[in-house]
Amino acid sequence: MTTLSTYDAHERDVDGEEAVAADQRCPDCGGSLTSDATRGETVCEDCGLVVEEDEIDHGPEWRAFDSAERDQKSRVGAPTTKMMHDEGLSTNIGWQNKDANGNALSASQREKMQRLRTWNERFRTRDHSERNLKQALGEIDRMGSALGVPESARETASVVYRRALDEGLLPGRSIEGIATASLYAAIRQANLPQTIDDMVLVSRVDEQEFTRAYRYINRELALEIGPPDPTDYLTKFTSELGASDELVRQARDLLETGKAANVHSGKSPVGLAAASIYAAGLLVNEELTQETVSEATDVSTVTIRDRYRELLEAESARDPAAPSGSNASA
Repeated sequence: MTTLSTYDAHERDVDGEEAVAADQRCPDCGGSLTSDATRGETVCEDCGLVVEEDEIDHGPEWRAFDSAERDQKSRVGAPTTKMMHDEGLSTNIGWQNKDANGNALSASQREKMQRLRTWNERFRTRDHSERNLKQALGEIDRMGSALGVPESARETASVVYRRALDEGLLPGRSIEGIATASLYAAIRQANLPQTIDDMVLVSRVDEQEFTRAYRYINRELALEIGPPDPTDYLTKFTSELGASDELVRQARDLLETGKAANVHSGKSPVGLAAASIYAAGLLVNEELTQETVSEATDVSTVTIRDRYRELLEAESARDPAAPSGSNASA
């Protein structure tokens, strides 16, 4: 014979409420407990007893100060980006022929997925303008990756290209030329050490077309990019030469002195950077020949010879004890 319990649901609810109420009271004085999310502690409001510490924070690890930043950091998908023609809002089908468990797909399923990838790629671009934009942004990403340009600068380059497209600056010019010019404009804005020669090495257009496109978008979009600073190239060049920290500091001081004396006006910043490295080597007694510096910086020895003398003369005018260009060994 089965005995039925007389413990009804009402009694179970009462006991549960009492247990919850007991958990919310201080075990020492019976006061109310409060949770301090900043310290991760549960503290009694009356006696100050720390009931629990090192609590787990179940919230996000990031902070947001406005709705736009909150939407961007929210874990509901990848953030939008200007580096993709659809800003990353489309669906991508992975190239792996495996299911969610990592098992290989059958032959019929692989054919089906390949057809889906083909149609998905076709639907991502509605017309020729979107196809051209996709090609240009791909070029910017390819060149930026080859040059080691950070993603923030590539994003800026994508915005510059989109502005040129909206302003109608592309007719009569190649997509690759405007894409290269947009990336170089972003590099200049970020004060990165890439030179025109570096851009030509990774671009699919020649130097003349690239520089013409750069001057065109710089003027039409009013980017207001100033001339590059010679000191921006010092770290790159001295790293290739394996120069000492003392030489780097001396070269930086020479450039600052030269800029104060207006030596840099109308001069190539790359040539001045190369000349400052050679001149600094003379001052700190490091063996760096003009040919060595020329090979590392891709600047002719004639330019190095002319510019380093001007830098030493500016340094001599500031500090008479410093050697001048006339008595420095070439």
